[in-house]
Amino acid sequence: MAKKTARNRKLARARSRLAKAQKKISRSSWKFFMAGEGMSVRTGRFIGESLLVGFFTGFVVVAFRYMIQYGFAWITEGVGHHQYLSKLSAGAAFSRFEWSAAFSDPYRWIMLVLPALGAWVGYQLIKRFDSLEHARGTDSAVLAYHRRHGYVPPVVIPVKSTASVLTVASGGSAGYEGPVTLLGAACGSCVASWFNLSSRARRILMTAGLSAGIAALFQAPLAGAIFGFEILYSSSDVEYECILPCFIASAVSYTIFAYFFGWGSLFQMPADCIYENGARLFPYLALAVVITFASRFYISFFRATERFFSQWKIRGAYKVIIGGLVTGCIGFFFPDILGTSYDLIQASMAAGRSELYENIGPLTIAAFACFFLMKTIATAFTVGSGGSGGVFAPALVCGGAVGAAVGLAFQAILPESLGIHPAAFALVGMAGFLASANRIPIASVVMVAEISGNHGLLLPAMWVCGISFWLNNGWSLYRSQVHNRESSPIHG
Repeated sequence: MAKKTARNRKLARARSRLAKAQKKISRSSWKFFMAGEGMSVRTGRFIGESLLVGFFTGFVVVAFRYMIQYGFAWITEGVGHHQYLSKLSAGAAFSRFEWSAAFSDPYRWIMLVLPALGAWVGYQLIKRFDSLEHARGTDSAVLAYHRRHGYVPPVVIPVKSTASVLTVASGGSAGYEGPVTLLGAACGSCVASWFNLSSRARRILMTAGLSAGIAALFQAPLAGAIFGFEILYSSSDVEYECILPCFIASAVSYTIFAYFFGWGSLFQMPADCIYENGARLFPYLALAVVITFASRFYISFFRATERFFSQWKIRGAYKVIIGGLVTGCIGFFFPDILGTSYDLIQASMAAGRSELYENIGPLTIAAFACFFLMKTIATAFTVGSGGSGGVFAPALVCGGAVGAAVGLAFQAILPESLGIHPAAFALVGMAGFLASANRIPIASVVMVAEISGNHGLLLPAMWVCGISFWLNNGWSLYRSQVHNRESSPIHG
């Protein structure tokens, strides 16, 4: 009996050692599999959290989009009748008959003061929260990544969205991408706080939320994902540890947004705008040079206006009122520069077949140049004075106007066999302007293709974005961008 008991004990110990060995081999095999060919166990981190960030951001952007729609319907179109004003002839605005009609039109007088009123109400709303004093948009999100451990206060979500809708829907010349990046960043920061994650995790999830916001609102999932890890630096450097979370969050956010608003692209463009002649690279080279100087003017004027208002020793409420009045004065004669001015983008991309073209007649080179100048001034006074809005969408409008003007010029002087299409130059001009001013060359190429549904101009877009990005080195619309990873405090 004793021998049998001893033998059983030996067998039990042997089985225990065998089980431990098998467990150890299994664990080692899993690590070997995950580490094989350069893979790391850390590669799959934050995937679950990124899914939650995309889900949260998607519904926040859906609510924000509904606020935009109702804001425009009630304020801009309801009170200011902006839809009617946009149909008036801008080409004949300088004739004495049109001038007399303009001054006798009561709706134009309403839109003269409406941008100032909306900016003032939005400013008063933000002023009530000390944590939102410097919450400007994309620049604030980039600053939070580099210097505030990725923390964005959750009060940004309801307050910033309401203030931005009040500012832009009342006619302020600004975009919604700045607020939506900050909303997405706040969603990512909130998720990190809920799970009590580290500062590094908060920064990654904040970037994922930033990407998810752009991906949903602009209906550009791939461009939104790239935007998140590219916007942080003014050079060609990227934040590689944010790539997978940005992809996951953008995909989820865009899917939720598309469920409510459809799967189509933001704008429509003629299908015949494609690249099929290598000789066109030379006109596109000239476009890249023009875009570079145009973006420098855009940045310089915005910075000068911002500096002027910051040094002016008056109350902030008076500053936004003055900025809104300047915008209203410009919109009195050029109603289409008010708000987001997406009609101008559609007009430049439709090559003479849009509703705006039919309303105001054929747009000339001078008309597009004038729209660029007026949009730049109105945006600088709206946002630079302290109004709540972004400068990304106005950059799209300015790039489209400059590109269309250059396209019309080349169409007039080059032979028809070259097939110059102003709409193609407008689309490529938008990409080059974003790459040059915002320092996002890859996201710009992808974004204009996604928002227009046209992928036939990727090569000239790459050409123009690469050249304009290189020529405009040292210029950036966002002050909080650092040059590269080594220059960032979190990596230094």
